[in-house]
Amino acid sequence: MKYNRLGKTGYEISELSFGTWGIGGDWGKTDDRESIRALELAIDRGVNFFDTADVYGGGHAEALLGKVTKGKADQIYIASKFCRAGDLHDPDNYSEKTVTQYLENTLKRIQRDTLDLYQIHCPPFEVLKDGRVFDVLDKLKAQGKIRHYGVSVETVEEGLFCLNNDNISTLQVILNMMRQKPLETLIPEALSKDVGIIARVPLASGLLTGKFTVDHQFEADDHRNFNKDGDAFNVGETFGGIEFAKGVELSNQLKWIAEDRDTMAKAALKWLLEQRGVSTVIPGFKNREQVEENLGAIDVRSFSEDELEQISDFYNENVHENIRGAY
Repeated sequence: MKYNRLGKTGYEISELSFGTWGIGGDWGKTDDRESIRALELAIDRGVNFFDTADVYGGGHAEALLGKVTKGKADQIYIASKFCRAGDLHDPDNYSEKTVTQYLENTLKRIQRDTLDLYQIHCPPFEVLKDGRVFDVLDKLKAQGKIRHYGVSVETVEEGLFCLNNDNISTLQVILNMMRQKPLETLIPEALSKDVGIIARVPLASGLLTGKFTVDHQFEADDHRNFNKDGDAFNVGETFGGIEFAKGVELSNQLKWIAEDRDTMAKAALKWLLEQRGVSTVIPGFKNREQVEENLGAIDVRSFSEDELEQISDFYNENVHENIRGAY
């Protein structure tokens, strides 16, 4: 396992880490015993950073992390997120009282006194522009309840705006072969300001595994069903904003990346691991098999310059115009 510096946090974190949305909920049925075994396997393989949120299963993902990492606060970094449990447009949702309560609930679930990284969870742009939530986070940091804070953003514009705040340590962005826009300006600018980049939705909600057909049916409680058109939250969080049938078509055109790299998923993750300025990549998982599959990306063949150019051209010529929503 290679470890990268997470921006100005100074944390040395595993280049491939894990997000816990899948074990919390919204991805179909889960099994807590298998989730715990999968978390333990990831840690055994050298993963020392996990991303979660208070709305992943109503805090269930945080509780599972707390159970597995109890007594390991000096070994395992936990990043959580807040604001989506309330009204995103209500100023009170970002008040000192409300955010402190969100944090206290998270700390109780993860069984820690201090959180390594606290992220605003894709708030409306007007909240970021208002700026008062950052004052709240500064106070929580001064109180020792959080060590660092960052923002999970939906768009490049939001990310660039956040980089004007010197106290922000990290940005979490949607980045994959079908969402390459952050590579143009946002990630280079973050790198210049020593802000860590956490790459989420790395497999475009599974499209980049190459396993789906256009007639695939997702479970009713899977966001790839109920949010396929952005009915529940930002459409970009599901399939990277690409309409499912079109996404399947595009992913089929990318299957060549798996040549000499075992699987398409490993290849897609390897591409991200090799992007300059990306601190860590956080695929999701629901079982040990998926943990093993994702970690396998570390050891597969690197991409040649010609291949990288081919992937860039494919995005610009075939993918970019099909992304829905702001990005």
